[in-house]
This record gives sequence, C-alpha cells and structure tokens, in this order.
Amino acid sequence: MKKLGFTCLALLLSLGVFAQKTIIHSGRLIDVKSQKVLTEQTIVVEGDRIVSVTAGYQNPAKGDKVVDLKKSTVMPGLMDMHVHIENQTSPTRYVDGFRDNEADVAYKALPYAQVTLMSGFTTVRDMGGSGVNIALRNAINNGLVVGPRIYTAGKSIAPTGGHADPTNGVKRELMGDPGPDQGVINGPYDARKAVRQAVKYGSDVIKVTATGGVLSVARDGSAPQFQQDELEAVVETAKDFGIHVAAHAHGDEGMKRAVKAGIHSIEHGTLMTEETMDMMVEAGTWLVPTVTAGMSAAEYAKIPGYYPPVVRDKAMRIGAQIQQTFAKAYKKGVKIAFGTDAGVFPHGENYREFVYMTEVGMPNLEAIQSATLNAAVMMGIEDKLGTIEVGKLADIIAVNGNPDQDINVMKDVIFVMKDGKIFKQ
Repeated sequence: MKKLGFTCLALLLSLGVFAQKTIIHSGRLIDVKSQKVLTEQTIVVEGDRIVSVTAGYQNPAKGDKVVDLKKSTVMPGLMDMHVHIENQTSPTRYVDGFRDNEADVAYKALPYAQVTLMSGFTTVRDMGGSGVNIALRNAINNGLVVGPRIYTAGKSIAPTGGHADPTNGVKRELMGDPGPDQGVINGPYDARKAVRQAVKYGSDVIKVTATGGVLSVARDGSAPQFQQDELEAVVETAKDFGIHVAAHAHGDEGMKRAVKAGIHSIEHGTLMTEETMDMMVEAGTWLVPTVTAGMSAAEYAKIPGYYPPVVRDKAMRIGAQIQQTFAKAYKKGVKIAFGTDAGVFPHGENYREFVYMTEVGMPNLEAIQSATLNAAVMMGIEDKLGTIEVGKLADIIAVNGNPDQDINVMKDVIFVMKDGKIFKQ
C-alpha cells in the first residue's frame, strides 16, 4: 500500500508539472500570415507547444508562469536561412585556418551560436563549414549548449579550385587532391558521391557553389563553376534523400544553370539578370539575398590589409551591387526568404538585413514575414514553425516599439523563447 501511495503521489506531481503553462500577455502581436498587428493577445504555451492564442489578457491558473509583454511587440522566432556559425570575419581569418584545430573551431562557435539566439533568431540554416557545424547542431539539440535550431549543409560542394575548395590559396605541398569526401567534385559520379557522403555525415541540406565567390582566395568571383550534368546529378541525388539543394551564386550564367537543374534556392544572386529572375519566378526558385554580407564585404575591403588583395578587389567590385539586385528581384515577384550570411559580418547583427531590405521598397511586415513564415515554407517546416498558431513549436520573441513603423527596433530583442523554454527576458 505504501508503495502504491508513493506511486500515486509521483503521478500527481508529474501531472501538475505537465499542466503548468506559460501565459504570455502580448500588447501587440504580429500575425505574419496576414501581415497585420493584433492588440492585447494572450499566448498560452505548454511544454514546447503553443496551445492557444486568444484576444484579451487571460487570467493565469494557480502555478502558471506569466510573461508580461503588454508594452512590447511579439512575433514568431526569426529564421536566418544563410549563416556560417563556425566562424566570423576577422583580418586574421585566412591565417587562422592553418592554426585552428576542430576543437578550436567548436569552442569559438559557441558564442556565435549564443548571440544569434539572443538576437531573436531561433532557427538558422548553416550554409557550409568544416563539419563542426553538424556536431554543434547535435549539441544544441541535446541541450548541451545554447544556440538556435540549426539545419546545416555540413561542407559545401565545389569543383576543383571552386569557391568551396578548402585548399584554395595554399602552397602546392598542402593542396593535395581533395575529392568528394572533402566536398570537391569533378563530374556527375563525384557529384553523387559527395551528396551521399554529406547525408552520411548528417547534413540537412546540400549547398553547391554554382559560381565563384567573393571571399575565397581564388581570382574569379562570378564565373560558372559546374557543368549542367554535375548540377543535375547533385539535385537528383539529393531529391532521392528528400533534401533541398541551395546554390551559392553571384554570376548570372551559373544561376541559370542552377535553376535549370532544379535548385531549390539561389543564395546571394548578386549579378542576376531580369531573364534569370523570370526563370526563377516560373520555376518557383527561392532567393536568399544576404544583402548584409555584400554591403559589409565592400566596407571591409576599404580597410588596408583586412582581406588578401585578390579578395579585396572582388569585394569592392561585387559586394555593393547586391542591394539593388534584391530590389529588382523582389519587384519581379521572386520568392524571398530572409538570409544574411552572418559570419561574413559579426554574428548577432543579423537584424541589419531588415534595414537593407526595407530601404529599397519591401514593407516592414513583409520583411518580417520573409524571416518567419516564408523561411519556414522554403524549408518545408511550416507545419512546425514560422507562425504563432496552436500546435506550432513555441518559438516566440519580442521587441520594444513598433517594427511595422520603425524596422530598426528589430535590433533590440528583449524576449526569446525557443521550444517553450525562455532564454532571454
């Protein structure tokens, strides 16, 4: 009987803990679906889920936790579709690559992950690194460290000498001949193996460098880097695994090839022509603009010695063009998902993308929609994230002020909840 009594008591206590709810009183709530702002709303969170959203300020039950955000604007957790969580811009970055071991990279990444979450970005898509990004994702998912929910590409895929060839710019004795295991391919057979290897290692998405890049130590920043059959092999193989392929691309021809191959998203899109924009609209291809990266790289290039000369010249020539290209693509009706390329500039400054997007004509609430609902739709996770609705994961943030009137208030996030757990208040 005594044992039965203890069992009943434990059951009652567990039920009491489970029944405890978090009641969020929101003065202003952004409905990102309708792009409208609702006033005086109550959001009820139980466990990691939203269980109700109602008008008015609901009274809590005994034991419920109340979060008073009556003077704030509440919205879904933000989502950045292009970050590099392992590293951050620095004038010593190119040298650090020869000095840092995997453990060094991992420890340096921890504050980048934390500041990203505290800035209101509860979900990010990490678009290429050393493979430490996969371990970091797992550590966050297991509650070992603090950071956003990460969907990662692991290592990017490039051809020999391409933007993501890890041996670019080093002396020949160190170059070797990297292959699919290192994300370097030549031909469709290599392409298939590289995708399968990436999935084996744990990648959530595949990234290819369809053109040259700005920050790699290689002379070209915009020429196409894959033949059509190579891109098609990547896309077909990834499709078999049910995962998307994203294409880094600055030059127009490489974008055209990527769109024809069935690429899911174009990252950057700096020199995109209107013809390519029309192709993307027809194919339903997404654009992840990363305007902040282009603008930042152009500014860093003005600092003597910040970049190697070959990188500096590309950054000054290509970087600042990205904002106007985004403006044209948006007006053409290309689907836009928010992405910044954080790491090219300091992590935690992701909000700057909102400023650049709205400067050239995107309405404030539509910019926020691109970082919530649109991003979730692009990744195919809109059933779990992207809006504040019953049944969704409780990713909720708040800012002071009215972002529909002044987008700059997105800089100061005062409340962060991810999976129903409060990380900042």
